[in-house]
Amino acid sequence: MKRQAGTSHRILSRDGWPDYVFAFHDGKSLPPEALARMGKRTGLRPEDL
Repeated sequence: MKRQAGTSHRILSRDGWPDYVFAFHDGKSLPPEALARMGKRTGLRPEDL
């Protein structure tokens, strides 16, 4: 994670990929669709996290 902007928005960064901004709330799970979209746009897989 590159940074958290002081709100629920977090920024993921990976070399060779554009930054990815998403909202995350403690105590809540991201739905599978959101995780799939995040993986597609960042190149990350569940085992990378």
